Amino acid sequence: MTDTISPEKRSALMSRIRSTNTKPEMTVRSLLHRLGYRFRLHRRDLPGRPDIVLPRHMKIILVHGCFWHGHGCRLASKPKSNGEYWSTKIMSNKTRDVKNLAALEAAGWRVLEIWECEVRRGEGMEERILAFMQAP
Repeated sequence: MTDTISPEKRSALMSRIRSTNTKPEMTVRSLLHRLGYRFRLHRRDLPGRPDIVLPRHMKIILVHGCFWHGHGCRLASKPKSNGEYWSTKIMSNKTRDVKNLAALEAAGWRVLEIWECEVRRGEGMEERILAFMQAP
């Protein structure tokens, strides 16, 4: 199936997609701040530039977009055009995520992964974060 949008229009659309300060990330950051936790953002000296870093607690929170990181929910639907490109792209993202997670854990960090769909639902998000932060 061919793409129905011109390459220029597709490029303009894709350029508006953020990699930092996404809505789910901002929601999690707001919740953490309300709970009294202070954090650093996107530390370049850590593998994968994690979204939220809590250095005092040696904990990291990764907020993954369901489409970009290949989650199994409805938000991670496969594009109808250029399927081979997107399959390769998402698989490489997943491979990179596994590698970065292993490197962070090997360095002594505890990591919580939160998916975009979980943030949208919002159910139990505060309890999950509190349990993660209070765990040794």
